[in-house]
Amino acid sequence: MNADIVAVIGPYGSMMAHALSNVASELHVPFLSFTALDPSLSPLQYPYFIQTAPNDLYLMTAISEIISYFSYREVTAIYTDDEQFRNSIYTLGDQLWEKRCKLSYKAPLPPDSSLTPQDIHNVLVNVRSMEPRVIVVHTYSPTGLSVFETAKRLGMMKKGYIWIATTWLATVLDSAGNSSKNASVLQGVLTLRPHIPDSNKKRDFERRWKNLSNGSIGLTSYGLYAYDTVWMIARALDKFFNKGRKVSFSNYSPLTGLKGTKSLNLGGLSIFDGGKQLLTNLLQTNMSGLTGLVGFNPDRSVIHPSFDIINMVGGQSWLLGYWSNHSGLSVQPPETLYAKRSNRSSNQDLRSVVWPGNTTEKPRGWEFSNNGKPLRIGVPVSAGFKEVGIQVSASNEIHGFSIDVFLAARKLIPYPVPYEFVVFGDGHTNHSYTELVNKVAHNVFDVAVGDISIITNRTKVVDFTQPYIESGLVVVVPIKKLDSSAWVFLHPFTPQLWIVTTVFFVMVGIVVWILEHGWNDEFRGPPKKQLVTIFW
Repeated sequence: MNADIVAVIGPYGSMMAHALSNVASELHVPFLSFTALDPSLSPLQYPYFIQTAPNDLYLMTAISEIISYFSYREVTAIYTDDEQFRNSIYTLGDQLWEKRCKLSYKAPLPPDSSLTPQDIHNVLVNVRSMEPRVIVVHTYSPTGLSVFETAKRLGMMKKGYIWIATTWLATVLDSAGNSSKNASVLQGVLTLRPHIPDSNKKRDFERRWKNLSNGSIGLTSYGLYAYDTVWMIARALDKFFNKGRKVSFSNYSPLTGLKGTKSLNLGGLSIFDGGKQLLTNLLQTNMSGLTGLVGFNPDRSVIHPSFDIINMVGGQSWLLGYWSNHSGLSVQPPETLYAKRSNRSSNQDLRSVVWPGNTTEKPRGWEFSNNGKPLRIGVPVSAGFKEVGIQVSASNEIHGFSIDVFLAARKLIPYPVPYEFVVFGDGHTNHSYTELVNKVAHNVFDVAVGDISIITNRTKVVDFTQPYIESGLVVVVPIKKLDSSAWVFLHPFTPQLWIVTTVFFVMVGIVVWILEHGWNDEFRGPPKKQLVTIFW
């Protein structure tokens, strides 16, 4: 800080980036970071801060789209509780909400300086007791490996779990390789790596790096971003000098006269006079680097942020596909799609995944919770209506048509419903269904399942499902055996009623005949209209 500097590269974490970006802004010194930091480092608050690699906004967007692609709805996040990761997890929650998903549980770990193996064990035990089985791990590399080792011991790397590690895992694999120990621990884990397009320039540099390092350490994506960041500053300074500008500094007036300490002379801090011009040159960068096309959008975000999606299988990294801010999820490299129209509402695709437990069958993403209170379901057992009602076998198993309907409906629900049946009645006498309904209303039972009629008084205190048995309108009469006879149709009428009915229909017949044939000279009588009137 006491040296006359024109640019700063670094640091690794968000906590120091927040602190030093304030100083850089005051001294007009461009501050560049080639690592993935949290999205809260806004250029509005820190005008001299530039992030040359995709920040965690894009990383969390990619993870949320992966989770939505597999139709998962609830997620648990394990993360280190500091500024580097806390803010990114908040961003993950926002991105999941946009996909109609939910960050249902956040499991923070203490910072690395105070973290113990017991802390990791306790956090994972709590996570294991939760229903969601989709777990995102966002932390530092050593902590992340310890999380997976502990999860393996706790039986959490078996079939049914979905683990997604952020870019820290890809960095470990690229720099140190995948040991045999990690192969079993990381089986089925998904991770992401910043996507670097293949090019001759990249391959040549990787060969030179291998010779330089003697193969002792691998080259990570962020190493390539670091290399391009240095060249960005070199090009910006070259442009700065070509315009006739010179490096000069001015005293920082707010601290003039302050002596400070031997290691930090506050009065010696100075402002870079050409800082604004150098910042402009950096933001106007347009070059082809090891990471591809290097440049910035108007909001200072890197152009074309994208990630490789990797599946850990048998100690190897399988490439499932790519995510880019332009095209979403695809099995085609992002650079082949930039010239095409963005279409993220359809055509989202990834290759097949091998999940934990070495299975290709997609896990459902949740399990029944072992710490929740099950629903108490009252089932009426009476002396009658055995076919429709409930029967209890000698082994205390409960059966019946109503139970079958309940179990079939429960299978259609895409989330866990723990329950237990509680018998109401002794099976030898007929109980009061109204009393059973009242027990539901007073929370003695949570639900009642059985042949319970829906009547007005009961609907006032509880809610009913739609009827699944319709009895219809019936009349109950005693059975009486009658003698069979061909004249049985005469039984409903008395003889007097039969005579009156016969005379009536004869008269109707005469009137109809007259209306059809009319009067003649031999048959004298009233006119047609009078006859009809008198008849009616």
